[in-house]
Amino acid sequence: MNRATFLKGLAAALAAPSVLIGCQNGQSAPGSVAASDTLQVAPAPPDARVFSEGIQADTMHVHPAVETVGESRRSADEWRELVGNDAYRILFEAGTEPRYSSPLLEESRRGTFICAACHLPLFPSSTKYESGTGWPSFWAPLDGRLGTQRDTSAGMVRTEYHCARCGGHQGHVFQDGPDPTGLRYCNNGLALAFAPEDESLPELR
Repeated sequence: MNRATFLKGLAAALAAPSVLIGCQNGQSAPGSVAASDTLQVAPAPPDARVFSEGIQADTMHVHPAVETVGESRRSADEWRELVGNDAYRILFEAGTEPRYSSPLLEESRRGTFICAACHLPLFPSSTKYESGTGWPSFWAPLDGRLGTQRDTSAGMVRTEYHCARCGGHQGHVFQDGPDPTGLRYCNNGLALAFAPEDESLPELR
């Protein structure tokens, strides 16, 4: 794929104007971002060979690819029991964790970042970078794993993104990221878990 064509497609996926700030977000009702409410799916590069130097794998996947995203629907009580109160507030009430509060900021091992709720793989470790914002940041997700929607909370217009399987809120995507995409996926650490390369991915739930 031509790089210019690819980057043009990524930019077109962002339906709302970008505001170059952190992952701050207003509150919304529990379950307000459901997989069935997805307005669009954020595309991701299928082949790491088109990227900058330093990515040695032939594809984005460190672990075997999960072929079926599917859909996971549980009650609020079930999710709260599975993930705990703090993560539930982030994932299903669109909350935001304090800056520099996530241990995942320091995570530098090779592996896969997965949704903390349903365990769907979302980001390869090769696209994580230090953004200086205080939240885990990535320049590209795995293909077809995120849904996006326009977010007008807190007096701003942003593009929110969430897990395509369970609808769990992850963060916001901005257009001030590094090459090769120019995008910054600003993620709440509590909305993610990390699976190292030498361990199997947990089962989807």
